Amino acid sequence: MTNRPRASAVFAVDVTAVTASGTPKHAFDVFRRGWEAQTGEAYPAPRFTPGRRGDFRISARAVKAHDSVIADVRSESMIGTNGGFGGGADSADVGGADGGAAGGAAGGASPPRDDQVLMHVVRENAWRFSRRRDGELIVPAGNFMVQRTGPPTFEVARHTAASVLIVPASDLGPLIRDRLIAGPAASAEMRLLLAHVNLVHESVQDLTPAGAQAAHNALIELLKGVLRQRADSTEPQLAHALARSAQDLVDSRLADPDLSPQMLARELGVSVRTLHRAFAATQETVGGCIRRRRLERARRELLAATGRPSISDLAAHWQFADSSHFIRAFKRQYGQTPAEFARGSGNTKPTTP
Repeated sequence: MTNRPRASAVFAVDVTAVTASGTPKHAFDVFRRGWEAQTGEAYPAPRFTPGRRGDFRISARAVKAHDSVIADVRSESMIGTNGGFGGGADSADVGGADGGAAGGAAGGASPPRDDQVLMHVVRENAWRFSRRRDGELIVPAGNFMVQRTGPPTFEVARHTAASVLIVPASDLGPLIRDRLIAGPAASAEMRLLLAHVNLVHESVQDLTPAGAQAAHNALIELLKGVLRQRADSTEPQLAHALARSAQDLVDSRLADPDLSPQMLARELGVSVRTLHRAFAATQETVGGCIRRRRLERARRELLAATGRPSISDLAAHWQFADSSHFIRAFKRQYGQTPAEFARGSGNTKPTTP
């Protein structure tokens, strides 16, 4: 296989018997070179730093479908820190009982695809993950863990088998942010995802480029279904992250006339119902958040000493139906009209054409 990325491919690397130098770093370097020689620079090996104790004996057989990689990983012994797939990872020591520490990239220059989502579905034994802020998370067989690359994660996997999915973070990152999200692999959503994973494994070599992209798109949609199920049921941290992601998106789209709960849900890849449930804990509705943030921006503009817009201009820019609607909303929020607020701040009364 060449280094030129292909729409679909199969590759395998096995370093369970690498003992030439007697160091975990040597074994990982062999693994990294084998992985990248087969997948190309667009799909680099993780920025992994082996721990000071233990060893690195692992094998992986993987398939690539468009922008997704699905790997069958078997670890005899793996101890160290995963810093993601590209530059910018924090090199702080996240530590662990086995003495792992995050360091520089073992692979040299940063690859272009450095924002990824990883899902580990553990089939045998357990995979242990630790982050400084989140503490330790042990994922036993029959469970999964999803993370977005970024903060270094100390990992231990001994005599462990898992399916590892690697996909771009663009569609899923806002739901995950920088948290470790775990759950059982027995849900209907996970069974559907794993059935698709198995089908891709079986058919990837026969897929056309269009078929590989379709397989990738289906994988993304099924992953969204798993994350929505977690938000709707037993993962309060995901609901909090979803509300925060929606609030950030609101701030970036405040002047957009199409800004609405429906648009936010579509952009974040969740149902409108899930979005409203995520906001329930914030004591504010989605529509109320949009209105409040627009009023805050309008109020800030009323404080300008020069170049202050008229009330009708503010109403139009911040997507209020008309000046009267804007004035009523402003008074409910701040207890005074925009003109009264401007006078109280020492500014001249804004005009209303």
